[in-house]
Amino acid sequence: MENVNAVTARQDLAEGTPAGTTRLTAPDAPADGSRFDPSDTRQAWARSGRGTVPGRPQGILRLGHVDVTVTDLDLTTAYYTEVMGMEVSARTEDSVYLKCWDEEDHHSLRLRYAPRVGMELMSFKVHHEDDLADLEDRVTRYGFPVDRISRGESLGQGESIRFATPSGQLMELFAEVEKVGASRPRSQPNPDAYGPGHTARDRIAPPRMDHMLITAEEVGDSTQFFMDVLGFRITEQLLDGNGHQLGTWLERSHSPHDLAIVHGANGGLHHFAYWLDDWDDVRDAADVLAYNGIQLDVGPTRHGITRGSTIYFFDPLGTRNEVFTGGYRPDPDFPTLTWTEDNIGRAIFYYEGELNDRFMRVHT
Repeated sequence: MENVNAVTARQDLAEGTPAGTTRLTAPDAPADGSRFDPSDTRQAWARSGRGTVPGRPQGILRLGHVDVTVTDLDLTTAYYTEVMGMEVSARTEDSVYLKCWDEEDHHSLRLRYAPRVGMELMSFKVHHEDDLADLEDRVTRYGFPVDRISRGESLGQGESIRFATPSGQLMELFAEVEKVGASRPRSQPNPDAYGPGHTARDRIAPPRMDHMLITAEEVGDSTQFFMDVLGFRITEQLLDGNGHQLGTWLERSHSPHDLAIVHGANGGLHHFAYWLDDWDDVRDAADVLAYNGIQLDVGPTRHGITRGSTIYFFDPLGTRNEVFTGGYRPDPDFPTLTWTEDNIGRAIFYYEGELNDRFMRVHT
């Protein structure tokens, strides 16, 4: 049976009131007592009680890095450098850390040797160090234990917190990360528009990691956790005939999605995605994948949900990757877009209007 305190805390969090405390009124809070909107930074600042400077960003900023386990470290490193065009930022006895050419942070992908292929954790960057304490408190009151990871324990990274999500994935939040610099530093005068390898036909060379998609047995419960506890905002949802969520797309960085959740086994990783600048880059990526004999899953095509252009494909050990571009900018007043199950094919693959079985069932 579910812990009663956890249920109460979830109700309090959903209403915007910390468990065991009295609701506070602040000048920037909704005057009509309406539901707290996690995407409204002015509400978030007023609600935090930590200051009076309006508009100070707080909470989760964006996806930081994805950590996966691999059974062949040399093979996967060769793929992510020679086909994807990522750069190695560090190596240890059991791990390789990689970044895209326009990323300043230490890494956006960690490959760690292990006996089986899997997802180790998903890591998101927060705006400020004190956000960690706030989010640790919210996760704990929701009913999940939180571990503190000391500075330096994770290579290139400051102190962080880790906890399990309702769907079983291990999630990490951090504020401080070593800045190794982009290949074309943005701080130098007159920076180049493109990074090294951008025009090379044998590498994709995306500028940055963009988002990831995980699986959950109960999409609605998992989505509520990310919204009420971690401050994500839902941009789009896919509903079954009874109105239950089969998939949700959530954002923190004012992009169509930083994280998506679809129905599937708890603990699963469906894919992580790289950003490309335009459709021509997606088309060129298809040429690179074909030249290197990489197995395609779907595409090139377009999504109905997010409106993005895409290709899905697999790394040598079967972890699904995506290249993605386009979409829209979900401003704070952007409404949640709803798709229904009878249009699921068009929602996911707008041109084809149908899904393949592998896309629905295969995950890491």
